[in-house]
Amino acid sequence: MRHLVPLVTVASWLVSGAAQAQRPTTLAGRSTVYAPRGMVATSQPLASAAGLEVLRTGGNAVDAAVAAAAVLGVTEPHMTGIGGDMFAIVWLAKQQKLVAINASGRAGSRMLRDTLAARGFRSGSQQGAMSVTVPGALAGWDLLLRTHGRRTLKQVLQPAIAYARDGFPVSPIIAAQWANETDFLRRDSAAAATYLPGGRAPKAGEWFTNRDLARTMQTIADSGIGVFYGGALGRRLVQHLQARGGFLTLDDLRRNTPTWVTPMSVPFRGYRVWELPPSNQGIAALEMLRILEPYDLAAMGHNSPAYLHHLIEAKKLAYADLDRFVGDADHLDMPAEEMLTDVFITARRALLDPARAKERVDPGPLRTKSETVYLSVADAEGNMVSFINSVYDYFGSGLVVPGTGFALHNRGAGFTLTPGRPNTVAPGKRPFHTLIPGFVTRTVNGRDEAYMSFGLMGGGVQAQGHVQFLLNHFVFGLDLQAAIDAPRFRHYDGYRVALEAPITDGVRTALQGMGHVLFEQPPIAFGGAQAIVRLPKGWGAGSDPRKDGMAVGY
Repeated sequence: MRHLVPLVTVASWLVSGAAQAQRPTTLAGRSTVYAPRGMVATSQPLASAAGLEVLRTGGNAVDAAVAAAAVLGVTEPHMTGIGGDMFAIVWLAKQQKLVAINASGRAGSRMLRDTLAARGFRSGSQQGAMSVTVPGALAGWDLLLRTHGRRTLKQVLQPAIAYARDGFPVSPIIAAQWANETDFLRRDSAAAATYLPGGRAPKAGEWFTNRDLARTMQTIADSGIGVFYGGALGRRLVQHLQARGGFLTLDDLRRNTPTWVTPMSVPFRGYRVWELPPSNQGIAALEMLRILEPYDLAAMGHNSPAYLHHLIEAKKLAYADLDRFVGDADHLDMPAEEMLTDVFITARRALLDPARAKERVDPGPLRTKSETVYLSVADAEGNMVSFINSVYDYFGSGLVVPGTGFALHNRGAGFTLTPGRPNTVAPGKRPFHTLIPGFVTRTVNGRDEAYMSFGLMGGGVQAQGHVQFLLNHFVFGLDLQAAIDAPRFRHYDGYRVALEAPITDGVRTALQGMGHVLFEQPPIAFGGAQAIVRLPKGWGAGSDPRKDGMAVGY
């Protein structure tokens, strides 16, 4: 039985004329891209082109995804690179199944809670040497290629090496974000030397080269990832960090291994939505979908006050559970699956007040069993890759080992110092991760088949952004690009919510009347999405106008 819309709220909204748009109704006028054989959607055009070239010359979706990710580390360096972590969900067409990888690194063996507390560690925002955990992305790329690709790592790194060595013109949104980090980059001499040529960030259309990064990637291409995980490059990294109070050792790098994981899923409107299990926040998107399932969301109206209120309140419940129950999969005190059970979800849903915002919600009861880049690729054989790679904050830790050309991530900021939690910092532990690739399957003639690979980058907005995108598509019938373009909310904490510009003034007034406190945020705060959908013949794809990227196919 569907939960009904609170009529008073909707009636007052309609009578007041609030349903009439007072702002631009969309963010862009892009069309969904259609292609017959293969598709690549990334946040930067050169990366999309590199992935497409791999597909056109015989590589598969895995090869193209890694090639595109490597180029993004050159062209969008504040978001991603070999100094970060990655996750992926892959649909293997021949086997007709999903596989998934967690290639996030672990805390250094010297990363102790008491040490961090004594040094004033700031959970959620720490940068500098204290925040650096093992970068896992490179090992993940290598494992994906060796297991499911056709090309070697050396081959797929070549486009990125060429752009780093020979240069490229910087794209506009990236240039603006890069410039905003000028003061931060100046804190580290090697970061400034790498990313502020001539003392400033490159402007849109200006040529940028990173020959240090080209040499680093060529060394990895020639010698293999061992040079990073315990070899000469790893030694330089460790020595630099230890001199600045970091916690990694060479053995920490040598011990790093990605993990094959089993994706989690929930049914939704005739489809099945898949996310990765902890240590990342994908389960929050699944919990939100389960909480919202009984409500007649279509009757509420797209981005109406009632609709947005229900989504915001569901987000608060799911994220409270994230904070309490999610961390390294080896250290959970409640099985992640319990957060999706009928008993748990029903209890959480009962706390959702349809007419009034809550400032704070507690996590559900403990039960036991008795900034970032996202890209998507699909190939002519039907393989699909949902792939995400990140250095966490803009330029991560802000540290560049001199001569290497890449920033080290600050993923250690994802730990908490609160004792006794799955995500309490400890040596060898994986921190809580915001990175979540998504996937959707459907059952046809009794057999699961791939439908869509999708993702939305942007830290804490990711799970709530996944849900908004999915509802746009599945509940309101928007095509792929329109579902990406539609204006979003982002809830931060307490009553504080940011809304994108096209959401009407009337809706804003109604939400304020329900207790929400609204404030302004720039477009990038609402994340950047990419998605590819499988058609009866061929592919459709969308790329977010909030980023510089594009979807391309052949």
